[in-house]
Amino acid sequence: MVNAGEITCEGWESINPEAIARKVVKNIGYVHNDIGFSFETFGYINWIHGQSGDIAQGVNEGQGLYKEQGAGDQGMMFGYASDETPELMPATIQYSHDLLMELARIRKAGEIAYLRPDSKSQVSIRYENGAPVAITNVVISHQTEAVPLTRIRKDLIAVAQKILESTGLLTGKTKYYINPTGRFVTGGPYGDSGLTGRKIIVDSYGGVGSHGGGAFSGKDPTKVDRSAAYYARYVAKNIVASGLAKRCELQVAYAIGVARPMSINVSTFGTGVVDDAILQRVVESSGLFDFRPAAIMASLGLSRPRGWCYQDTAAYGHFGRKMFPWEKTDKVRDLKNEVAAKA
Repeated sequence: MVNAGEITCEGWESINPEAIARKVVKNIGYVHNDIGFSFETFGYINWIHGQSGDIAQGVNEGQGLYKEQGAGDQGMMFGYASDETPELMPATIQYSHDLLMELARIRKAGEIAYLRPDSKSQVSIRYENGAPVAITNVVISHQTEAVPLTRIRKDLIAVAQKILESTGLLTGKTKYYINPTGRFVTGGPYGDSGLTGRKIIVDSYGGVGSHGGGAFSGKDPTKVDRSAAYYARYVAKNIVASGLAKRCELQVAYAIGVARPMSINVSTFGTGVVDDAILQRVVESSGLFDFRPAAIMASLGLSRPRGWCYQDTAAYGHFGRKMFPWEKTDKVRDLKNEVAAKA
């Protein structure tokens, strides 16, 4: 494992990053030496150092060219919400996460003893008039001990059907692809090298909506790649939760060192009850939302998480779980009132 990056904070010298890394790997479930990667035996390289002063002066309040805390980088971020699930997430990614969360629970509880940590899922859904009507395919690739594929298929199809039955979208034509190569014993970092930030679509909305290209994990909230994407989700979700649209995508762009965004754009894909321009004016100028980095961090409690931690976002996506403050829908009433006043 290579732990690389830049950290500047008080008390950093007292932290043991290698011990933290080994603890996390153990908690994931890499405890078997026979699969090539174990928390006890993996090699560790630490390449962590302090943050560039050139960057720091742009994000520290009172430094750089502007008085306010500026954005930690330039770029664009997107937030998305859809009314097709109770979580206001696209059904395909939500159901994929649901499957893997249940399989992880089963594995850690020892209910299916041959399961090992590495796993992926993919749920394909047929839509009609923008609404999900049927699950067509379910793909689960799960690392296991060397047991017969027939047994794995039987067990994992049963899990999938149990989790997805409540959606009402399973049909007699739904197909299941379980470890479709025929064998998945070698896995994890031993089977495939990994890198934080490579799986940005599964971290967000599963290919629905747009993505600005910047990863979330491994970044503190001064990096708008992370914090502004969370805030954009917060705004989009409140718009959909208020009934003002069935789908909503919000785009925001920043310049490094500058607090206020370069642009904000709202699109409801023709599903809004009012014109998108009205929603955009409300988002930009009503005072309900503040896209400056310091305001985002304060509004969502990103500097001092309560009831959640950043590690919780490292698996099963960054969106769609109630524990995260960017999932709250506390602006619904105010949004309705502002839109009514401007419509």
